[in-house]
Amino acid sequence: MRELPVVGRPPAERADAAHNRRRILRAAAEVIATRGPEAVTMDEVARAAGVGVGTVYRRFGDRARLVYAVIDDRERDFQAAFIQGPPPLGPGAAPAERVRAFLHALADRTEAQADLLLMAESDPPEARFRDGSYRLYHRHLTLLLREVRADADAAYLADALLAPLAANLFLHQRRARGMPLDRIKAGLDTLAGALVARPDAAPQERPG
Repeated sequence: MRELPVVGRPPAERADAAHNRRRILRAAAEVIATRGPEAVTMDEVARAAGVGVGTVYRRFGDRARLVYAVIDDRERDFQAAFIQGPPPLGPGAAPAERVRAFLHALADRTEAQADLLLMAESDPPEARFRDGSYRLYHRHLTLLLREVRADADAAYLADALLAPLAANLFLHQRRARGMPLDRIKAGLDTLAGALVARPDAAPQERPG
């Protein structure tokens, strides 16, 4: 299970281990840039990095963890923004506003690296849910939802809000269905609005 540091420095590594890690990540990034994410295999990255494939497996475990490591820099920036950045994404705004801002920012984040996220989330199939980032997103949304809907199952609703941002569905909507990003964000607004609405709120009358 990947544990991505949210803020601060990553755990200290031996100099040789850190050197190998950097070589492997540079090689993986180069393979992705020149041949596309589908070309990333543990064997191919090992050859490009000039290390044994066993070293790649010891450092990263499997291809999903390797791909996640390539995208960690952008992920750290995203996490810092919703944990300690300015509102409404960061602290200081109303919980419902923060939920909306988080979903929009996560849509932008998915858009930026959708192909890499698709690979990382589907190899193996449960990779998305074992990842430290997903658990952090889920915890963040759960806490915000509890502030808005103390009566609701916030943990379940957090999963429901994150489900549309799985990379496979996101790419299907963007490419197969041709949905613009603004349409996806509007749909997330509708979904979040329904989930955070208080059950005792008076329903609005429909025109006509």
